[in-house]
Amino acid sequence: QVQVVESGGGAVQAGGSLRLSCAASGYTYSGLCMGWFRQAPGKEREGVGSIDRDGMTSYADSVKGRFTISQDNAKNILYLQMSSLKPEDTAMYYCAAWRCGFSSKVWGQGTRVTVSS
Repeated sequence: QVQVVESGGGAVQAGGSLRLSCAASGYTYSGLCMGWFRQAPGKEREGVGSIDRDGMTSYADSVKGRFTISQDNAKNILYLQMSSLKPEDTAMYYCAAWRCGFSSKVWGQGTRVTVSS
């Protein structure tokens, strides 16, 4: 059974940085895709960025140039380095893992990020 656990959220002032981590475990197949999503109060969940089995990353336009996704393959940990944070980045951030090419995702419990102006 695949499990996903996030960590690293917190409160920061605008312009600051935070790094989120996501550990995935329990999967038995190759080709694991992972990504970050967020949900702000009163808004729908949206994609932040993802990484595929080849290490290719993609980002939402709203975070391009400010957020970076990286992966420690040996430890099966996904990172989200967030820089130049804005108040509008305030949200619950979720990590998800899925078998590449399939739509069903396993979600973490979320970690809260609060950016004050």
